[in-house]
Amino acid sequence: MYISGVIRNRLLAAAVLSFVFLPSAPRAHAVSKEIVELQTQVQQLLDQVQRLQSTLDTKMGVLQHLAEQTADEANQMTTAVNALQQKLSTQNDATSGKLDTVSGQVQSLNDSVDELKARIAKLDKAVADLQTQLQNMQAPPAQAQPGAMPGAGAMPGAAPANGAAPGAPGAQQAPPLQETLQAGERDYNAGRYDVAQGEFQDVVHYYPLDDLAGTAQFYLGEIAYQQKDYATAISDYNAVLEGFSGNAKAPAAQLHKGYALLAENKRDEGIHELRLLIQRHPQTPEARAARSKLNGMGVRITAAH
Repeated sequence: MYISGVIRNRLLAAAVLSFVFLPSAPRAHAVSKEIVELQTQVQQLLDQVQRLQSTLDTKMGVLQHLAEQTADEANQMTTAVNALQQKLSTQNDATSGKLDTVSGQVQSLNDSVDELKARIAKLDKAVADLQTQLQNMQAPPAQAQPGAMPGAGAMPGAAPANGAAPGAPGAQQAPPLQETLQAGERDYNAGRYDVAQGEFQDVVHYYPLDDLAGTAQFYLGEIAYQQKDYATAISDYNAVLEGFSGNAKAPAAQLHKGYALLAENKRDEGIHELRLLIQRHPQTPEARAARSKLNGMGVRITAAH
């Protein structure tokens, strides 16, 4: 547009100058033929310039419209791509959460199966012990040696030398359950770990099927944990989780098992244990402690957890 305007202005200036500098002639003479031709050519050139300018203006308008349309389409494409990326990200998060949930459910099922196996093994052991006791009770008394005087071995009614109850030779009387557990807890809180350990072991030994045996097993794990014997602590916590999953100490056992695994530099196993605790017991103080621990480690906790 600027070039066409310059050409047109120059042509007009040339035409004006041609009139100015023409040699003067008598008015009687007619305008020469060359001037008429020159004026005609100048007019044609001006017409062509105007047509060219009109054509350029039209094409520039078309190009500008195409550029605006292309920009709009590019913006729409960018918006669509961003929306698709956001949708894919949301679907990936949802899929990851579902996979974590399914994995946790499978793990819970496996744990339940292991717990059932442990209980069956304990029941088998208890049945075997009962059968042994019945066989001992039904066994006939030892025959007296020929020529021995009656009562020569022991006085009638006298208690056995080893302190066992009459009729049960060699058997040791079980300590009272509640009192033994409470004594163990008092000694544990007072820091007398060796004494408390023996009392908790008595509860587990003499009352293996009672739910309080799970509590005693938990405290055995706590004693090992306080002494930094993490492998033994993990074993004791597993005994609680596998044999006494309904015990009130089960969430704390799983939390401290996760801590013990982390203390042994078993990061992945410890994180898995803490996540499993959050899934199994989401509303407990132990679950809140597990979330705080994972957040402090920079571990992402999904919605399933």
